Amino acid sequence: MNESPSMPVSGIRPYHLSLTREARASIKSQRPRCLWLTGLSGAGKSTLANALELQLNQLGLHTFVLDGDNLRNGLCRDLGMGTECRRENIRRMAEVARLMVDAGLIVIVAAISPFRAERETARRLFAEGDFIEVYVSTPFAVCAQRDPKGLYQAAWEGKIKDFTGIDSPYEAPLSAECEIDTEKRALADACLQLSSFLLNK
Repeated sequence: MNESPSMPVSGIRPYHLSLTREARASIKSQRPRCLWLTGLSGAGKSTLANALELQLNQLGLHTFVLDGDNLRNGLCRDLGMGTECRRENIRRMAEVARLMVDAGLIVIVAAISPFRAERETARRLFAEGDFIEVYVSTPFAVCAQRDPKGLYQAAWEGKIKDFTGIDSPYEAPLSAECEIDTEKRALADACLQLSSFLLNK
């Protein structure tokens, strides 16, 4: 992919649809939101997102998980791992999440999303209170020890470049709405914390 950011096409303006987000959400009897799980590779984001979605589904809520690896194999498969491609990856993910929230869904994003600026740009796509940043703060040493995909080892061996936490930075959130360390918090407890926050907010 060309590393330059994509630009809006001149002369194209959004078409304003008659059916509102509130009307779509009302038939689902829920408030649509975006929970954005960010953290290092191996922190437990995907596992947590998957378990949380199962719990919310059992409560009768309409949800969808946008997993970073899944999107890298589809919508974002043309992107590399350089800084500009990472930014474009998060931009696309945020736009898809916004569309799903507009459709009335509770969207759970699980992505490293290493840069604060891109996460803040994503937040600005949503109405006040509809973007919930969740910092999965599992320590680097624990993530590297888990290494479920063998990525840390590959990065140390020089087989992977620009790997977050080793030769590419991870910028931790400064004021996330929730923080979960999966080394200290059991999966069921973490899901309960997030679902309670989501439903009581």
